[in-house]
Amino acid sequence: MMRLIVGLAVGVLAVACSSLKTETTPDPSPVARLEALPTADQAIWRKQVIYLSMPDRFFNGSASNDNLGAANCYDPANTQKFHGGDWAGLRQKIAYLKDLGATALWVTPANKQVGNVNNSFGFCGYHGYWASLANPDDGALEPKMGTAADLNGLITDLHNNNMKFILDVVVNHAGYNAPITSSNPTWFQTGPCPDDITCPLAGLPDFKHQDTNAATYLTNMSKGWAQRHALDGIRMDTVKHVLPSYFQNSWVPGIRSVKNNMFLVGELLDAGSLSRYTTYLNTGFDSMFNFYLRSALVDTFAKAGSVDGLAARVQDTITTFGLNQALLMTNLLDNHDVPRFTNEPGFGVAEADIRARHNLGLSALFTLPGIPQIYYGNEIGMYGGTDPDNRKDMPTWAFDNATRASASTGTLTMSNPNLTYNHLKKLGQIRAGTPALYDGYYAEMWRQNGSGANVYAFYRGSGSSRVIVAFNNGTAASGNIALDIQANTGINAADRTALTNGTVFTDAIAGGTATVAAGKLTINIPAQTAVIYRAGATATSTNSVVTFKVRASTTFGQNIYLIGNVADLGAWNLANKTLMTASNCTGSTCDWTVTKNLAQNQAIQFKFTRDNTYEGGSNRSYTVPAAATGSYNGGNFQ
Repeated sequence: MMRLIVGLAVGVLAVACSSLKTETTPDPSPVARLEALPTADQAIWRKQVIYLSMPDRFFNGSASNDNLGAANCYDPANTQKFHGGDWAGLRQKIAYLKDLGATALWVTPANKQVGNVNNSFGFCGYHGYWASLANPDDGALEPKMGTAADLNGLITDLHNNNMKFILDVVVNHAGYNAPITSSNPTWFQTGPCPDDITCPLAGLPDFKHQDTNAATYLTNMSKGWAQRHALDGIRMDTVKHVLPSYFQNSWVPGIRSVKNNMFLVGELLDAGSLSRYTTYLNTGFDSMFNFYLRSALVDTFAKAGSVDGLAARVQDTITTFGLNQALLMTNLLDNHDVPRFTNEPGFGVAEADIRARHNLGLSALFTLPGIPQIYYGNEIGMYGGTDPDNRKDMPTWAFDNATRASASTGTLTMSNPNLTYNHLKKLGQIRAGTPALYDGYYAEMWRQNGSGANVYAFYRGSGSSRVIVAFNNGTAASGNIALDIQANTGINAADRTALTNGTVFTDAIAGGTATVAAGKLTINIPAQTAVIYRAGATATSTNSVVTFKVRASTTFGQNIYLIGNVADLGAWNLANKTLMTASNCTGSTCDWTVTKNLAQNQAIQFKFTRDNTYEGGSNRSYTVPAAATGSYNGGNFQ
C-alpha cells in the first residue's frame, strides 16, 4: 500500500581504471577524520555539473599529433588503440560543453602512456591509465594528446568561460613494463595478494605505498601536476586499492600544500555499502563518486524496479554522511568503467521505454543531493555495454544543433538525440536557477512501500527556494497523491509556515501547476515522468489548471508546442510558445501534453506548432471552466 513518509530526512589487458577485483578481505581499518587541512570551497563545488570526457574519444582537433609517441598505437578502427582526440579538440568544443550546462570538465589522465602492450591484440593506453612512469618523475605528457601548451591552453580557455578543470591522477599503479618497474622494483607489491590493496589490478604493477620512498615519489609526482598546470580539482583513480593511511599522511597534505582548496574526489567502485566511503572520506577527500547510489538508480529506473530501494539509499547516504557531505558526493548514471545507463534495461526493451527510463535517471541525477556527473554521450542517449563498448567515439554530428536534429544515429544512440540533449540541458538550467537543488536540505515525502503507485517524492529547501520533486516510475498515471507538507517534520518549520494553503507550485520541466490545499500538495503524475515543482506565489481563486493534449508525429529534433491569443499562452509570439512533453509514443507519433494555469471563464484561441510551424486549419477554441481543473484533448495534430 502507498504510504506517506514523514520526517525522513573484461579481459585483463582491456581494463583501464575499473576496480573490478573480487572482494576477499574486510574493508581497511577506519581512520580518524582528517580535519586539520583546508578543503575545497563547498559552496562553489555544490553548484557544479561535472562532464567526464575521455579526450581520445571526444574530438580530433589536430591530426598532426595522431602518430606521435608510441608506434603502432593510432588506429581509429581498433577499439583498443588511440583514435585521435586531443586537447585541441576539447578546446574547440568548450562552447558545446557550456551550452549543455557543464561547469567543470574532468579528463582522464594526461600521462605519457606505455607502448603497445600486446602486439597480437594491439592494446594501447588511449584511456590514460597505463602511465609510462620514470624515476625521477619527468612529468611527461602523452604526445598524441598534444603539448603542455595545448593542455594549459585548454585550462585557460575553460577558466575564461568560468568553468573548472579536473585532472585524473593515478597512484595505485604504473603502466605495464613502465621504466620505473625496472629502476625501482622494490616499490611494487609481490607475492600473495589477499586483498584489494595488495593485489595488482588487471595485472598492472601495483605500488607498495607503505614504502616511504615510493610514497614520496607518488606524492611529489601528483604535486607536479598541480604545480605545472592550473588544476581546480583532482579525480583520484582506484582509491580502494591504496592504503588509506597513504592518502591521509602523505598525498592529501602534499596536494593541499600546493593548492589548499583543490577539489579532491575519489573513485571507489563499491555498490555494496557506504562503510568504505567513510574510510576514504576521512583521509581528506572532499567527495567520492557515489556508486552506492548509482546502483539504486540503475535498479530503480533503468531496470524499472521499485522506487523503495532508491529512496532507502538516498536516506542512508544522508544519515551516514550528514547533509553537508551528502551535498558534495558526486552522483552518476554511468562512466567509462560501467555499462552505459541506456544499456542497463537489457535486450528487448523498446526505445521509447529506454528513453523514458533514461530521462527519469537524468532527472534524479540533477535533483537529488549531490554533484551531478555527466559522461560524454549521456546527452545524446549513447548506447554502450562494458569496456570498450562504453568508450565509442563521440559522433561529430553531436556538437551542432542542426546536425544533431538530422543525424542518422544507427545503433550508436537513441533516435532523435536532440530530445535527450534538450532534456539534459533544461535540467541543468533548472538546477542552476534553483538553490534548493544544489544547496538545500532533503526530506522524503513519499515512497511506494512495496505496493501501489511506484512513486517517489521528496522536498528540497534552501532559504526561499522550495521544491518538491516526484517520480512516477510506473507505466500508468499515478492517480492523485496527496503530499503532506504540514505534517512532515522533515520540512523545517519556516518552510511549512511559508507554504500556506493557496501556494502554487509550478513544474519547471513541463509547466504544470499544483496548489497547496489543506496543508497538502495533491499531484497526479503521468507514467514514467518526473516533475520538479517549485513554490511560487499564492494562487487566486479565479484560476484553473488546464491540461492540453494532442497526438502528433515528429522527425528528428522536432518538438510540439502550444501557443495562443492570451499572455499565458504566448500571445501568438512564437518566441513565447510553450514546450509540450511527449509520452505514449508509437514510432515517431506521441501524445504531447502540457498543463497551464489560466483565468477561469475566459474564451481562448490557440494552436499547436511543430517547432515554429503552425498546424493547419482554423484556430482551436476553448473556454476555461469555472473549476480548479480542466482538460482539452485535441485529437490529432492538424
